[in-house]
Amino acid sequence: MRIDLKRDHRQLYQPASADWSELEVPPIHYLAVDGHGDPNSAPRYAAAVSALFTTAYAVRHALRARTGLELVVGPLEGLWTSAHPSSFVDRRKDDWDWTMLIPLPGAVTTEDVEGGRAAAYRKKPALPVPEVQLRTITEGRCLQILHVGPYDDEGPTLARLHDELMPQLGVTFNGPHHEIYLGDPRRAAPHRLRTVLRQPIRDL
Repeated sequence: MRIDLKRDHRQLYQPASADWSELEVPPIHYLAVDGHGDPNSAPRYAAAVSALFTTAYAVRHALRARTGLELVVGPLEGLWTSAHPSSFVDRRKDDWDWTMLIPLPGAVTTEDVEGGRAAAYRKKPALPVPEVQLRTITEGRCLQILHVGPYDDEGPTLARLHDELMPQLGVTFNGPHHEIYLGDPRRAAPHRLRTVLRQPIRDL
């Protein structure tokens, strides 16, 4: 049996690109690691992402050894926070705090994660693998959209969300700005990158 979260949960990973849509996001288990600063220049960011993927592939191996299940490693995701939400619209990246994530299916156990993390650390001890945590995140009511194009072109889409749509709906922020990276910036041209932008919300 093959587990592919993007295939099995299309509503979470394939929103429309024409406009923001509302959905209810269930609790999801993640591998997670925290940090701060510009993701384009902070060495900490690159090391954290490498640690995440190294651990994720080791967890995949642990799950397959225990159950025979074939897991497609999920996409890189990120939770982004700042003291001022305008820093996302203005792209002031040095102000950003981040939590980078890789989603896990329910079939993965704590033991799979612990065994995978230990194996990942043995393989690459220079990476911050011990900081990778198993975390469950419940976002609930959210607005999301598919952004196609460079990451730095997200500003107008987020400005419309913050300044127009959320006031019209009578809602406010209820969690960090969430991005899901469906494209690989190392391989895809910037204008072809596909990113899910998601914002948890609640009534005012």
